[in-house]
Amino acid sequence: MAGLGEAGFPKLLLAATLVVPAAVGLRYLVHTPPLALFLVGGIAIAVLAEWMRRATEQLAVHAGPAIGGLLTVSFGSAAELILALFVILEGHADVVRAQITGSILGTTLLGLGLACFAGGMGREAQHFERPRAQLQSSMLLIVTLALLLPAIFDRVEIARATSAAERFLGEAHLSVGVSVVLLLLYGGYLVFTLVTHRDVFSRSEAAEGDGEANAAAEAPEKAVWSPAVAVAILVVATVAVAGCAEFVSTALQASASTLGLPLLFLGVVPLALIGTAADLFAAVGFARQDKMGLVMSICVGSAIQVGLVIAPLLVLISWVLGRPMSLVFPSILDLFAIAGAVFVVRSIAADGETNWFEGLMLIAVYVLFALAFLFVASPA
Repeated sequence: MAGLGEAGFPKLLLAATLVVPAAVGLRYLVHTPPLALFLVGGIAIAVLAEWMRRATEQLAVHAGPAIGGLLTVSFGSAAELILALFVILEGHADVVRAQITGSILGTTLLGLGLACFAGGMGREAQHFERPRAQLQSSMLLIVTLALLLPAIFDRVEIARATSAAERFLGEAHLSVGVSVVLLLLYGGYLVFTLVTHRDVFSRSEAAEGDGEANAAAEAPEKAVWSPAVAVAILVVATVAVAGCAEFVSTALQASASTLGLPLLFLGVVPLALIGTAADLFAAVGFARQDKMGLVMSICVGSAIQVGLVIAPLLVLISWVLGRPMSLVFPSILDLFAIAGAVFVVRSIAADGETNWFEGLMLIAVYVLFALAFLFVASPA
């Protein structure tokens, strides 16, 4: 992928990686205030997520398009998943649900908005292939329906005046069932896009003038790292993410109190952006290269992963960990925000082109939702 062979950026990334030992030092040597540990640990996770992304891309080059696509899917949101699991272990399931909301908003509104704005400056319009974008926006719509279902079920059960224990049991069973269906659906989506209809999407991209983006997606540049080096970096980065995620999760409550901010706001904005920062930077970089097909795949595809993979896995794993989490969002604002983001993305994907002003509108919508989450709850 682009960027792996550039001399300057890897040096910058290597310098940024120094924040990881800094976080360890703050945690075990200096005994710094929780807020500083939260900030430094969050930055460290974002940097490590970029290393994981690059290592996965290198393995994908060695493995070929089909297996490489599966590798990218499997590890693309690993840092986000690990961080959410540690937050669950701290007993903050509501914050994790807020993080799911924030990740979808961050990639579809902020990430795509920044990419459209940055790529559209100096250009009248940028184009991408509509079939893939429309399929992805349809998948996002299914995510919204699946996330709405448990919340509606919860309100129906409340109206029926069932006991809290019965209602929780019903929510749990429904959440597990929805999670299994979503994971199966995502498996079918991968088969459809990577195997049975891979050539169809390739032809449609070439026909709509996005051949450069297609070439970049289907035939990445020659691998810079050997498979052994890529695996080693991936393993080390994953272990380091787990350590930094523990730092961030333990400092979460105290940081919210220090800042005087709602705990759920930290889930929607900072925690969500920590896990998606690598995707946001990659999307902006590809937009500047006028590869909007890749931008749509990164931004919308990341949101699909959150809804169809990360959220279901968190539900299932939380039961194994003894900290069961349901998919019932406590606030209607979460569901309205997700539905609103999906509606906006479907509108953007309808005509197959973007411009800088559409990017500005997407950013504005994200800021509006962030403000709503800032004031919707009292400070922690």
